[in-house]
Amino acid sequence: MGGLREVAASFVVPGPAGVAIRDRLRVSDADAAVLTEVGVYLGSLAAGDLAERSRQGLAHDAAGWAVRKRSLTGRSSARWAGSITKATHDQWALARRGQAAHTAWLRGQIASIEARLARPLGAKADKRAGLVRGYASRGEWHAKSRRLQTLKARLAVVEADRAAGRVRVVRGGKRLANTRHHLEAAGLDEHVWRQRWRAERMFLTADGESGKRFGNETIRVTDTGQLSLKLPAPLAHLANAPHGRYLLDATVRFQYRGAEWLDRVTVNRAVAYRIHHDTRRDRWYLTASWQRAAAPILPLEAALARGVVGVDMNDDHLAAWQLDVHGNPIGEPQRFFYDLTGSTQHRDAQIRHALTRLLHHARRCGAAVIAIEDLDLTDGTSREKHGRNKRFRRLISRFPTAKLKARLVSMASQQDIVIVAVDPAYTSRWGAQHWQQPLTTKTRKMSRHDAASIAVGRRALGHPIRRRTTPPPSHQSDGAGHRTAQARPEIRRREETRPHIPGPRTGCAPPDRGAKAGDQGAQHRSGHPAEHGSWQQDSLPLSL
Repeated sequence: MGGLREVAASFVVPGPAGVAIRDRLRVSDADAAVLTEVGVYLGSLAAGDLAERSRQGLAHDAAGWAVRKRSLTGRSSARWAGSITKATHDQWALARRGQAAHTAWLRGQIASIEARLARPLGAKADKRAGLVRGYASRGEWHAKSRRLQTLKARLAVVEADRAAGRVRVVRGGKRLANTRHHLEAAGLDEHVWRQRWRAERMFLTADGESGKRFGNETIRVTDTGQLSLKLPAPLAHLANAPHGRYLLDATVRFQYRGAEWLDRVTVNRAVAYRIHHDTRRDRWYLTASWQRAAAPILPLEAALARGVVGVDMNDDHLAAWQLDVHGNPIGEPQRFFYDLTGSTQHRDAQIRHALTRLLHHARRCGAAVIAIEDLDLTDGTSREKHGRNKRFRRLISRFPTAKLKARLVSMASQQDIVIVAVDPAYTSRWGAQHWQQPLTTKTRKMSRHDAASIAVGRRALGHPIRRRTTPPPSHQSDGAGHRTAQARPEIRRREETRPHIPGPRTGCAPPDRGAKAGDQGAQHRSGHPAEHGSWQQDSLPLSL
């Protein structure tokens, strides 16, 4: 097994730690004007606070946080200041994590290019020796050497920013900011772009507070769906309700998980709200979110007691097959197709529909576990790994691994289905090798993806991927070789030959040994039966 990497152990994926639901706000023109004015004003405060936090860098501490919050309190309110500073801190921390990930990516690219530059031109890869392939031509070698210097310069800049605690954040989004210079290519005019830019930079987010009325004092939604928000001090003249609040005409009614939300606000548990304006559809939305108690992680052995549904994730479909506890495929393979072309909303809807059908199939099968591959394709778009195959690199780049897995875990938790993640190493190769041909019949066409789903399920169950084959051709015993592995790895003697039981039927007992050693009829002689059968008649006694 030289050259094969070690397969990691399977594990139960923990359930989601939070819940987010959304409802459309059918606001009037007056409500839309007030929400826009409040959002733009608070957005300007958030932009200034982010700039101040970025200037502090690594020197930021609790005292600096308190100074920023007191500065914002006088221009808004204590609760709005708390929400703004917390959002700023989270955004800065997210930028730091992205900076670390970008640094690791640059270092990986530099190491890969340096390893290939050190190899001779046209040299082939040798996985056993740990050698990568060389570049195909002198021109490609020269171009990669220039790219190496560019990546090293970028790495130096990123490392300097990270050492100084400096991050680069664009409020409103970097993509939308770059669109300003390519309006014709995006099919927009300046007025439409500015509307989107203003909507993305607005701030209408309030954190929840347990013990307060309906779980939030800043943006309050009552149990009857009445929505109101606390106005900042400079905009208190817009209030139409007591205590500087603005009551909207629109009512809130959450269709999804509405009962769970109602249970929280009834007992005044914390719920965070965010109001967002979608300028493309000219609609306003309200998003409610809260933390949920972490469910206890079910042990892997208990989760697999009723079998598993193995799933192989692909670019255009999910291949699934049900397996029993012994690793045997049951029924027929299932394929759940989706289309990842088109807009983001279309792709999201396609993924949700495919996952819903997968969960319904698992419930019909009676399985409580779905096994998936723990894929990580962050480096899959690199030319250093896949060469000039642009089609394959583009396919991997749009592969929805993280989003699909996160949504599957969230949706499965609502139906009491456990998700088990397995190591994806060699599942497609070994699945096709051991399962594709034996399961192909005149009425069933097996694909590599169907066979890979069996491999994923068997790995989750703790079985080897290879199947149990027929006995040796010489005879129906194990004289010609070892038994194949169908049992679990911890079963003793699963790879050994069957032990020979001493006795006359085995042909290995000495003539004077065994249960019928004194019976000459038990020996293999002409005219004597080897064993006494019920159909044989006893000989007459000599006394007669």
